[in-house]
Amino acid sequence: MFVVIFGRPACPFCVRAKELAERLESAGAIEGLRYVDIHEEGITKADMEKTIGKPVETVPQIFADQTHIGGFTEFDQYVAEQGLLSTATQ
Repeated sequence: MFVVIFGRPACPFCVRAKELAERLESAGAIEGLRYVDIHEEGITKADMEKTIGKPVETVPQIFADQTHIGGFTEFDQYVAEQGLLSTATQ
């Protein structure tokens, strides 16, 4: 699984999502990670809404293999449901 995180500077949930994905990557639970700084890349809320197909109120917005997962809470839950968390913490 390849994870893409759209986030912004100084966002605590973006930091937590990136840290979780980095733990998963280093444990071999995911194949890769890309963190996209929406400010640096010039990505707007409207751009993300077009990609996701619904209104976006917060960041991070996280995708796993091009499937929209949601924000940090949904990503954390997804990781647990997929059994990836136990791999990352070993």
